[in-house]
Amino acid sequence: MNRLNDTEFQSKKSKFVPYIMSGHPSYESSIDIALTLQDSGVDAVEWGVPFSDPLADGPVIQEAGEQSRKGGGCLRKALQGLKEAREKGLEIPVVLFTYINPVLSLGFNELISEMKKADVDGLLIPDLPFEESDELRKLCNEEGISLISLIAPSSNHRMEKISRLGDGFLYYVTSLGVTGTRESFSDLLASNISELKKTAQVPVLAGFGISTREHVRYFQGISDGVIVGSALVKFISERQQELKDKKTKKEALQEIKVFVQDLIS
Repeated sequence: MNRLNDTEFQSKKSKFVPYIMSGHPSYESSIDIALTLQDSGVDAVEWGVPFSDPLADGPVIQEAGEQSRKGGGCLRKALQGLKEAREKGLEIPVVLFTYINPVLSLGFNELISEMKKADVDGLLIPDLPFEESDELRKLCNEEGISLISLIAPSSNHRMEKISRLGDGFLYYVTSLGVTGTRESFSDLLASNISELKKTAQVPVLAGFGISTREHVRYFQGISDGVIVGSALVKFISERQQELKDKKTKKEALQEIKVFVQDLIS
């Protein structure tokens, strides 16, 4: 069953969904981090796939992706890592975050098959235009996988159409440009998200640039939850040596848990 469409996720208030890069800082440690995030009380996880030209990613996630690729990271390996995480006890919803080129290289049908094996709940492709998503959306729907739609501040004229086809949740992009931490956000966000929620059939989560506890509280107040990526990936990168070392891994994972729980609290 698709956990994103389960009542537990749909009805939960103030959702918190972190993004991590598969294979960063290593294949094994990214699996450990996913399990640690579950223990931290997050509501779902975005599982990033490394790609050579990640147009939506800021420097922090780009660097993490490059490191993952140097270790052999790719779409197939990301799915294998997720499968292992499931076998080790990962039970929360997982959204696969990838770009369209790796998907086209693998093929839609093969991707769907591999996602089913890895027990993926949702798929997010930032460079797949909504108008070109019908074929993949149909395949995902047939297999019970949510194709997550992004809605940017510049999407007002398409907002109602996108929101009506929303599945799992809608990802509202809080600022134009790439991912990364921000100091401030537009004053129009609250009204934009409020308008979107009037037509949305699924929760509206806010993401891009959310990096502090204050940001989290603000966006949880005007949306149905938040997605935090760069701030967490940066925190992980700063502990990559400790995460790779068996002697220090446990302490580093505990630090990640505390960091996330502080953002949630």
